[in-house]
Amino acid sequence: MDQYKFHEMTITWLNGGFTKLDGGSMFGVVPKGLWSKRYPVNELNQIDLSTDPMLIQFQGKTLLIDSGVGNKMDQRQLRNNGVSAQSQLEDSLASLGLLAEDIDYVLMTHMHADHASGLTKLENEQYVSTFPNAKIHLSSTEWNELRQPNIRSRNTYWKENWEAIQSQVEIFENELEVTPGIRMIHTGGHSDGHSIIKLEQNGDTIIHMADIMPTHAHQNPLWVLAYDDYPMTSVFAKEKIMAEALANGYSFIFYHDAYFRLIKWNETGKEIVEQLKRTSNE
Repeated sequence: MDQYKFHEMTITWLNGGFTKLDGGSMFGVVPKGLWSKRYPVNELNQIDLSTDPMLIQFQGKTLLIDSGVGNKMDQRQLRNNGVSAQSQLEDSLASLGLLAEDIDYVLMTHMHADHASGLTKLENEQYVSTFPNAKIHLSSTEWNELRQPNIRSRNTYWKENWEAIQSQVEIFENELEVTPGIRMIHTGGHSDGHSIIKLEQNGDTIIHMADIMPTHAHQNPLWVLAYDDYPMTSVFAKEKIMAEALANGYSFIFYHDAYFRLIKWNETGKEIVEQLKRTSNE
């Protein structure tokens, strides 16, 4: 598993599954002739995307960012979500000497199926919490919508992903300091309740922009997904955050990028000054 040491924090990417999705959908209105120069595409117009949660070990606490695609989807769900490999989270944790019961916090950037399906699992034909001892944080906007989804969002907010974990959920409005140095910030855009995560240590910052910047190739604020419920909100949020991040030398970490785990650009955004490549593509 890929790992990165950030001062006192250790970030480990777990095996959360793998998807192949339509490249046009992932880059919205951006012409293929442009985005395909930045991110590889196959003959079916599909691009490779990981769904790998990030485990953070810090000051005796164990946190997880998102939860992978799980391992309970039926054949129709696997097909519709482009899942080519399901999660092996518990195996990943075991290799680190951990159990799912050891997770203290799960930070959900949003609750779409490719991020939230690992929150629950089937036991004796019932859905139960995968991380029974964890506090599960997400924005209040996301929590409200997933329980009463609209005609567009109901296809990705599945009851089997949230009903069994309701008692563990703790919501926030605009911003939450989970622990000193770890913050969740509500942005909207990809979903109305979408959030990003900032890790701050000794004057350095790593930012996880989740699905308003799912891969390194989505760096341009205008390159947003056709899947975004509120694309202009994504554009404005990205424009503001990218200006701040590049000016202050933030590093970026990714859940979906099949090629990079971490990237740091120079202040112009045109040159990579630090990178951690993904060691396997599936």
